Amino acid sequence: MNPFDVFKSWQQLFDKATQTTSRERRQSFDVFKPWQQLVTKTTETICGKSAKYIGAIEPFEAMTSWLDLSARLSHSTWERFVQDAWEYSRDYSQRWILFMDTMRQRGNNMLDHFENGMPPLLDYEYEVVLDASTFVRPVNYSLLFIKHPEGKQPLPGKRPLLVIDPRAGHAAGIGGFKHDSEIGMGLLEGHPVYTVSFTPEPCPGQTLEDVEEAEIHFLEEIRKRHPDRDLPLVYGNCQAGWAIAMLGADRPDVTGPIVINGAPMSYWAGGEGINPMRLSGGLLGGSWMTRFLCDMGVGLFDGAYLVENFERLNPANTLWKKDYALFAKIDTEQERYLDFERWWTGFYLLDEKEIIWIVRNLFIGNKLEQGVLEIGANHLIDMTKINDPLVIFASSGDNITPPQQALHWISEIYPTTEDLIKAGQRIIYLLNSHIGHLGIFVSAAVARREHHAIIEHIEVMQKLEPGLYQMVIDADTGETDPAKEQSRVHFERRDIKDITFSVPEAEFDKMCQVSEANEKLYLAFGRPIVKALMWHPQQAAILRWFHPARVSRYIWSDRLNPGMKGFEEMAKWVKDNRSKTEEHNTFRYMERRTSDLIATALDAFRDERDTLLEVLFEITYKEPPKF
Repeated sequence: MNPFDVFKSWQQLFDKATQTTSRERRQSFDVFKPWQQLVTKTTETICGKSAKYIGAIEPFEAMTSWLDLSARLSHSTWERFVQDAWEYSRDYSQRWILFMDTMRQRGNNMLDHFENGMPPLLDYEYEVVLDASTFVRPVNYSLLFIKHPEGKQPLPGKRPLLVIDPRAGHAAGIGGFKHDSEIGMGLLEGHPVYTVSFTPEPCPGQTLEDVEEAEIHFLEEIRKRHPDRDLPLVYGNCQAGWAIAMLGADRPDVTGPIVINGAPMSYWAGGEGINPMRLSGGLLGGSWMTRFLCDMGVGLFDGAYLVENFERLNPANTLWKKDYALFAKIDTEQERYLDFERWWTGFYLLDEKEIIWIVRNLFIGNKLEQGVLEIGANHLIDMTKINDPLVIFASSGDNITPPQQALHWISEIYPTTEDLIKAGQRIIYLLNSHIGHLGIFVSAAVARREHHAIIEHIEVMQKLEPGLYQMVIDADTGETDPAKEQSRVHFERRDIKDITFSVPEAEFDKMCQVSEANEKLYLAFGRPIVKALMWHPQQAAILRWFHPARVSRYIWSDRLNPGMKGFEEMAKWVKDNRSKTEEHNTFRYMERRTSDLIATALDAFRDERDTLLEVLFEITYKEPPKF
């Protein structure tokens, strides 16, 4: 056989891989048969003689592995292997171009969104009812009324629903980010729906007490607009959860039932391998770092630092899984990815007074679970004053607010179930086994199941006897009429012991003392130096644009990086000539397995890092054993 025929056959394969029929491609491999038979026969002879020479095994057993391999490398397998390689290389290069074009669009969207003032990214039309920047105590909040997309009017007797999103580094709108969302479920159930929005920068000197006062005005306005309906059902997500719980305790006359989703209430609660973020304040020396960052921002705290902390918690998702999910499904995921990233990269600011109160009283001080805390001068809030049902939605998959942090505070305020009942309180909690922190607010599946069930059965909860309950969702009924039951649930009585968790209070008490001492040192010696260097707001604005969370996004914008411009035209050509490989492609399978290995390695790194942080925290703050 002429070796040239072999190379000619390979050339044929690559030239006609996509045009020829399966039968024609198999014929092009017939030239390999003599070579395969020769190699197989030679190997059989060598293996047979070697086996007889060493007298160890039978010839057949000696060559089993090679024969298996040879069988797999038959002409049909070779055909598939080369065909897979050809198709995969083409698909991979096309996906890469589309991926890079998506990065380009993300950078452009971030800059465009900033220039447009970063409005709330709601999937619904709305009208502004009140603008709190015009109040006597101005804050950067607004009350919005959500218009029903089909022009439908609220059903008779349905109480208003107010959804408040977290002001924790991002824009408002996550509660109505999709059609299937908290806002969407409220509209589906026939409620008049409102939401609270906020602008990127706070009003000068605003405090959390001012924000609460504005939200009270919002609730009073909703009451005026719907005098014939019950008090509003108030939804608070994450940071807004604990804020609205405090408001409900301070002014129970303006709120109806309260639902808090993924909201940390017990900041010291946790456990081994659970929520290492609760330790970070102590390991960084306490609240002095927040003071320093506010001084670097000339009185403003950059929300990008909060987002960065969140991303550090899950390096596998941040560094690999999120972007790989886009790359692997670039044909279907691009729009969803860009919509989410527009919200994710819209970083908001907080006033120094706001973030310092949060850090000192909650993250470090854990004062909320003590039952009484001071939000302003001579303004105390007693958490036992909440009158209407309090619904708590948490998830075991949430690494920001695990069930321990969402629920333990109840046992600190009400040591026994009898104390809770005697106070006339109704607390209902609902648990998800796997969804992550953002999924509690963003996931369409969670909205359709958990949030829909909560909103649908809120009047049932209103009629429960005082006590602690767990809400269990049994099934969907399949009913589409909002006037009829669409999901079946039941409420199981629970004991306070069921939500009581171990907390190393002595260690965290020491952390508070260290934090207070370090803050005093910084205010005395560090702040004068920083303020002498950072004195103009323009300096802080420039510094913010060099934050890694921003640079890593806008660096891919073709407005700042001319090298990205070419991907726009290439992406157009690819979309017109797209050729996708099949999922069972050998190389596509190897790609997925490689991705899994990378994600697993990053998860292992995270686990080891978190373990190290726990050890360092114990070494630093735990009382040494006495001998």
